[in-house]
Amino acid sequence: MANQHILDELIQHAFDLQQYSNTPTEGIDRLDTDDLVDVVRHRSILELLFDGPRDRRDIEDALDISRATSHRFTRWLEEHELAERVGGQFVLTGKGEVVAESVLRFERDLVTADRLSPLLDAICESHQEFVVEPFAGATVTVPTPTDPYGPMSRFLSLLRDSETFRGFNTTHMVPPSLATVSDPVLDGRDVELIYLPDVVEQLRADDPSRLDAALEAGSLTLRTRDALPYGLAIFDDRVGIGGYDEETGAMRVFVDTDTVLAREWAERVYDTYRRHSTPLDDSSLTAESV
Repeated sequence: MANQHILDELIQHAFDLQQYSNTPTEGIDRLDTDDLVDVVRHRSILELLFDGPRDRRDIEDALDISRATSHRFTRWLEEHELAERVGGQFVLTGKGEVVAESVLRFERDLVTADRLSPLLDAICESHQEFVVEPFAGATVTVPTPTDPYGPMSRFLSLLRDSETFRGFNTTHMVPPSLATVSDPVLDGRDVELIYLPDVVEQLRADDPSRLDAALEAGSLTLRTRDALPYGLAIFDDRVGIGGYDEETGAMRVFVDTDTVLAREWAERVYDTYRRHSTPLDDSSLTAESV
């Protein structure tokens, strides 16, 4: 339940930021640029005290700074009411806790945005429901000169190690050329996929007998939806997101992780799109927009 509460806050935070970025700043107190830089400049001591109270010797040893520098740091903290001295130790105030956490989150998000930039570039127009925080330590796979199909290879390796697979995608989750009789990557797995209607039609055209056999056996469930944002893959132990080249349909990047937050985020997003999709065998249903 605690993780669910955290996830709810993260998702709401993402939506709030999106709305905030589109609101005017008139009437809102803004920090001077120098003040912002000053906070970032002191992030090392804020991070140290965020882990717990420290005396001056601990601060000097942990940060490898001189006594004069530690005096300057702690004086700055006290002047800004970010820390106070309690029993010979420096302790962050309530305000200091918030500032320290904000600085740490800011730095983490900048690093994560840099690592995820290939994915963010690929889904930038429709990533409103994407939350950066759960993917901070994710594995990012992009094409390279020595491995131009790296993202697809990474996806397939995770698929072959998983007994179940759910996801949605704007193109074939598994290219027909890879799903051959000699390499039946979807066979023997419990699979549910949400595709665009024209993708399903293409699947039928590529190998109708095999598709019908999988559907009849119950190992494959297909649903359709008129609009999808990117590729989402939910394996047994990991979740992944794929970004695609709009012109060629080739996978440009695949990002995957095994964090609890990422799985809960992916489950929630998938359930949302699934509720607003149409089962392949029920043409009377109409997909709705999320």
